[in-house]
Amino acid sequence: MAGLFESTGDGGAAIALDEVEASILRSLEVQMLELIGPGPGGESDDPLAALFAEGPTEAPADPALARLFPDAYGDPAEPADAEVRAASGEFRRYTELDLRARKRDDALQVVRSLDDLGGGGVLKLAAADCLRWLGALNDLRLTLGARLEITEEDEQGLYELPDSDERKPLVMAYLWLGALQESLLEAITD
Repeated sequence: MAGLFESTGDGGAAIALDEVEASILRSLEVQMLELIGPGPGGESDDPLAALFAEGPTEAPADPALARLFPDAYGDPAEPADAEVRAASGEFRRYTELDLRARKRDDALQVVRSLDDLGGGGVLKLAAADCLRWLGALNDLRLTLGARLEITEEDEQGLYELPDSDERKPLVMAYLWLGALQESLLEAITD
């Protein structure tokens, strides 16, 4: 999987993806959509109801979701006191639904772009779409990192996993997503 993003010179980026790469990326984004979920009460078209919807006040129990939707206050390595938990819960209540919606929109943008590609080929992204792709790639990496329990200390060792390690396919996807993310960031800042 050697395709990386390159600048198109107009703030956008392009990447050549073969059919397998496009399929893997699409599958991961569909799984991301399933993980994030449809939102409160499904996807309502009522903007007034959405305006008054309140989100959860507790952090998700799933480690991957907790990584995507972390507490706003306190040190994650330290147990939070009641005041910090209450402040984090209040912040989450008013922000998590919007954050979930943005993450769903980003993942959907990637899926639609890949569907438009129709398998393999050169995918060209407009400048505005690049930021959504960056967000979606980051969310995938965070999720895989949480599922694999990767820490900063683990990063270098990931390149040296034996083929017999059952985590190897997911680790390869994690590293590939990191390369895609880095190349997209470089392409749009050129």
